Amino acid sequence: MVKNKKVGVISLGCDKNRVDTEKMLAILAKTQVLTSDIEDAQIIIINTCAFINQARKEAIEEILQTAAYKSDKLEKLIVTGCLPQKFTSELFSSLKEADAFLGVSDYGRLQEVIDRIYTGERVCAVGEPRYACGAERVLTTDGYAYLKIADGCSNHCTYCLIPYIRGKYRSAPMEELVKEAENLGEIDELIFVAQDVTAYGKDLESQKSLPQLIRAISALKNVHSIRLLYCYPENITDELIREFQGNPKLIRYIDIPFQHADDRILKLMNRKGTGEGYLTLIERLKKDIPGIAIRSTFITGFPTESEEQFGKLKEFIEKAKLFNAGFFKYSREKGTPAYKLEGQIPERVKTERLKKLYAVQKKVVKENFKLLKNKIFNVYTEGFDEERMVYYGRAYFNAPDIDGKVYFFSSEPVEIGERVNIRITKAEEYDLYGEKI
Repeated sequence: MVKNKKVGVISLGCDKNRVDTEKMLAILAKTQVLTSDIEDAQIIIINTCAFINQARKEAIEEILQTAAYKSDKLEKLIVTGCLPQKFTSELFSSLKEADAFLGVSDYGRLQEVIDRIYTGERVCAVGEPRYACGAERVLTTDGYAYLKIADGCSNHCTYCLIPYIRGKYRSAPMEELVKEAENLGEIDELIFVAQDVTAYGKDLESQKSLPQLIRAISALKNVHSIRLLYCYPENITDELIREFQGNPKLIRYIDIPFQHADDRILKLMNRKGTGEGYLTLIERLKKDIPGIAIRSTFITGFPTESEEQFGKLKEFIEKAKLFNAGFFKYSREKGTPAYKLEGQIPERVKTERLKKLYAVQKKVVKENFKLLKNKIFNVYTEGFDEERMVYYGRAYFNAPDIDGKVYFFSSEPVEIGERVNIRITKAEEYDLYGEKI
């Protein structure tokens, strides 16, 4: 058995990929020496994303750039995750810089693969997507952690490659998720992630539900709060709303990927809702869960999107008054149904529409932030900004990496990880400023 090699891991893509990387690190730590210094690593593993062309391009560039280290200390390069899962034969035949390829569910074979490549063999160990068990992880985040409650997707949105990469939706057994969360140690914020968080349990024989999982994790003393990302609108139930109302550990924040607001475009996307139905849901959430911060994502430039339909999307953004939103240009992905649609939108038009959506949302955020002035929020301290000479952190309406931050002045030293009460004094773009009270 090959042991005690210095191993560095580069994780690309989403937070779901990050969880896979953390499980991979736990496996490697049993026989190898983990290092965060990539230039000092003898083995480098790149966990890739392949969701859209831009992600694939980034992954290939990272692989080729990393391969250059082979002239120095690097001995072996392993590529894992979505890219080899989707393009197995193409990568194995053309990307000679890599010594081995593993798919999205093959991390349990890492030691076997390392042993094989050190005999001189070039290895392809890409298997079928499946639920990859394992409660052990090496956390790569501070104060918060992600809990991937399911893998794959069965929604088959016409623009999305995920079902063709990660397979059908597979909920993790609830008892294993509870064990995994318990093993993480003290966690200020545990963030549930999956392609569709609200679909949790529908594929299990026991017919468990997301609210049941929330209650089970809330019972753990080491988990102080829970945040939900990627909640499909059609699966937001009365039971889930009641959980927001009655569970003090469930943060009043929800990410709902609406994707569009025109009914014809939504139907072409194979999305189940309507623009009017989405507005009704937003109004209900704001009414039933006072103060809830709603975030969403939208795609513009989907095939056949007319100026009128784009106008409906802009109008929706104005009416919805979401706390935050992300916008993306439609990416034409070969192998998806939308790839074959006529009426593909020119890149120039997609770029113009994207800018207009961000401009509309910027005005909405400005209006939302006006209502927050002089209000007091509990903030988790993440660090100190040397340039601004202020501390910064996150309030309940700030999810890590995707939302803004709260910058604040304090006359007394504040510890990283400390929770403090901040009075908001002003806003800039997507960030808030305040002072510790």
